[in-house]
Amino acid sequence: MTSQPQAIENSARDDNAGVVLSGQSIAKRVSGPDGNLTILHALDIDVQSGETVAIVGPSGSGKSTVLGILAGLDTPTEGRVELLGEPLSELDEDSRARLRAGKVGFVFQSFQLLPGLSALENVMLPLEITGDKDASVKASAMLEKVGLSERSGHLPLQLSGGEQQRVALARAFVTQPSVLFADEPTGNLDSETGDKVVELMFSLREQQGTSVVLVTHDDTLASRCDRTLRMGNGRLEAV
Repeated sequence: MTSQPQAIENSARDDNAGVVLSGQSIAKRVSGPDGNLTILHALDIDVQSGETVAIVGPSGSGKSTVLGILAGLDTPTEGRVELLGEPLSELDEDSRARLRAGKVGFVFQSFQLLPGLSALENVMLPLEITGDKDASVKASAMLEKVGLSERSGHLPLQLSGGEQQRVALARAFVTQPSVLFADEPTGNLDSETGDKVVELMFSLREQQGTSVVLVTHDDTLASRCDRTLRMGNGRLEAV
């Protein structure tokens, strides 16, 4: 009898099998003084379990709009988005938030830490939203992984930019998400600090088997991903 492969510690969940994110004929139009402006033209994209995908392109090309729609932070004018098998684009805002809770992580260029909460409290937040009674223990362990145990009681403004982004990474990965969305994760960092953040992000991703969709201007960062898509004129093309 052929033995089953042993499960890898911290690997992706069972619901992370196959396609974890799918966008079909996604279009986005907004009203302007001269009529409707088309930002996205009928895009199609699939992201597989454990896959890392970079979306690159010039400013204003629609990269962040695509990311927001795929993450359910925005809705398409036309088309359909499925996240972890659920019809994300058909849900209301509260339902989308419930779907993401504990299953989706975010890393933003501007860190998006809550200024009145300590590093530890910021990392605890997504766990507390899901009712995890071990939020403090898990958040402390994740801060140790990103090398910030001694800074756990500090507020965001008491941390450097690199430290704030490491807290943001800890917060994003503390729930062991199935999918991580990252919008210019090194955009506000110098090159040396950015490189360290990238190494940490990909290390955590590998440990947990997380699928990653990231937007970046950095071709070096994009080259770390399994696949790169270039945004131009509202369309995605494989690089």
